[in-house]
Amino acid sequence: MFNLANRYYNGEGTEKNLEKAFYWYQKAAKNGCTDAMYNLAIFYKNGEGTEKNLEKAFYWYQKAVQNGCTYAINNMAICYKNGEGTEKNLEKAFYWHQKAAENGNEVAMFNLANSYYDGKGTEKNLEKAFYWYQKAAENGNEKAINNLAICYVNGVGTEKNLEKAFHWHQKAAENGYTDAMFNLAMCYKNGEGTEKNLEKAFYWYQKAAKNGYTDAMFNLAIFYKNGVGTEKNLEKAFYWYQKAVQNGCTDAMNNMAVCYKNGEGTEKNLEKAFYWYQKAAERDQNGYTDAMFNLAMCYKNGEVTEKNLEKAFYWYQKAVQNGCTDAMNNMAVCYKNGEGTEKNLEKAFYWCQKAAENGNKKAMSNLAICYENGEGTEKNLEKTLHWYQKAAENGDNKAMNNLANSYKNGEETGKNLEKAFYWHQKAAENGYTYAMFNLANSYKNGEGTEKNLKKAFHWN
Repeated sequence: MFNLANRYYNGEGTEKNLEKAFYWYQKAAKNGCTDAMYNLAIFYKNGEGTEKNLEKAFYWYQKAVQNGCTYAINNMAICYKNGEGTEKNLEKAFYWHQKAAENGNEVAMFNLANSYYDGKGTEKNLEKAFYWYQKAAENGNEKAINNLAICYVNGVGTEKNLEKAFHWHQKAAENGYTDAMFNLAMCYKNGEGTEKNLEKAFYWYQKAAKNGYTDAMFNLAIFYKNGVGTEKNLEKAFYWYQKAVQNGCTDAMNNMAVCYKNGEGTEKNLEKAFYWYQKAAERDQNGYTDAMFNLAMCYKNGEVTEKNLEKAFYWYQKAVQNGCTDAMNNMAVCYKNGEGTEKNLEKAFYWCQKAAENGNKKAMSNLAICYENGEGTEKNLEKTLHWYQKAAENGDNKAMNNLANSYKNGEETGKNLEKAFYWHQKAAENGYTYAMFNLANSYKNGEGTEKNLKKAFHWN
């Protein structure tokens, strides 16, 4: 009976017929054939050759287990775990996963490891989770191989070991496990557990992306955009941003908007740029911070949409809530000038200070101006100089020029023409027009440097 059922199932010597296969599995199961009991349970679970019936599937898994079928044990555990055909019971799920694992079932070993890792049906125990991931990995379970690698990456249940993490990621990736392909690419990208190799990182991102892994699609697009590990190709970058967007990647929505804005890899289309900034900004509860900021800039400058300073201010606020320092600085400007909100110099100072303390060089320069002019705070020339210096050291040309002027005029610092010359020169070489004029005067008058009329003429 069992063999006849197999022939109908596989279409061996007769046409494939799942209804007849089900009929003969049922007959064989009722006559005590353990393998038939297991197969009958599978048919009921998947609705093959009969209507789907999870209660009957569970019943025949139980019968198969009672007759010594070890591979039915794990299936019964899954029924208890998910409440399929019986009441959900995580303790019983754990019990049967453990029984199946101890009988050598590699899927059960993986599930048992997950139970210990998550503390479901038993107390959380990361050392035991690691042990069973290792056992399952050694038996060829791809998911366990990948999770074992992650344990080594993070030092979960074992000592951190990036070389071993790389080894197991590689094993899983070469066995076709997509998550591991992505993780292996990250190892090569960052040089974790192996030498940095951007070509190999690109190769594994590409493999994972073609298998539908969204983050790999996004990273692959970045590699094509910047020519990392492969030749620069903006069309392919745009293609993979699109693919990632279709899979719901918010980061890719923002980057695709940038492509449309700048005409990178596709025709320039400001309407589509605005659309995708908006989609990314409004996505989920928090949205994507860069997109919020970019959307605010669209409203501020009237790009593609009507200029709307209130909406610009709104999206600056949203971006600020997500920690965007550029948005903090721009919100400060809104408060300073009364753009999209009431003018409030104290709030302008507050947000300028927040942005500056978080490393925003424009805000550092603006904060110096607040202290210099006493806007929203008391006038303080010492702090003025401090923030001009910080901004200048971070590459802000305006701050370099203003710092130079402070040294030239001896404000709080004591007059220092050499330092004035140094910072005028830095800003001038970076293309800052006012600094070029000031540098020309330094050469003309021999202030902070030797007099040189030829250079004075060059910079004037």
